[in-house]
Amino acid sequence: MHLRFSQDIKSLLQRLTEKPLTLGDILAETSERGFSLVIALLVLPFLFPMPPGLTGPFGFACLLLSLQMLLGRRSPWLPRKIATYKFPRSFAEIILKNLRRVTKLLEKIARPRLTKIASNGLAWRFNGLCISWLTILLISPVPFTNPIPTVGILLFAVASIESDGLLMCICYVLTVLITILFGMIGYAVWLAPNLL
Repeated sequence: MHLRFSQDIKSLLQRLTEKPLTLGDILAETSERGFSLVIALLVLPFLFPMPPGLTGPFGFACLLLSLQMLLGRRSPWLPRKIATYKFPRSFAEIILKNLRRVTKLLEKIARPRLTKIASNGLAWRFNGLCISWLTILLISPVPFTNPIPTVGILLFAVASIESDGLLMCICYVLTVLITILFGMIGYAVWLAPNLL
């Protein structure tokens, strides 16, 4: 049975009421789906104001997972220090509720399509490459741009969970557009001192 992304989130919300949530718990329960689920969980806060000190660890963990996808791994792994990190319950509830709201919206347009692409091993690796690149852009020092690559990463996560090859193809195009946008912003910043 195909379990939708929002159903995973509902399960995690129920778990959260019972005991503190760690990334390791999520990975242990969701296996291969854990890649997309945890990546989405890690980047969602970048859509909102982030508490100090979390940007680096969250970005690093997301990059580590996406690089494992690039290498073809199907079982996600995180260093013990990150895997055993316990979210403050209130913070985790906010993240999960926001993630569920976002994914339920995306699920209205995401469904199993072009499944040969979605299940292809090369597509899995290429998704990892794109997510890695978007994560690098996400943690780059360019101000006020965090939500832009975050949206791309979330779309990749939902496309993977929903086996939506068409959405993956759209994500590839979006990755190129985001790269061009960041290039333009970087070029503008480089020119700025000369214009003063």
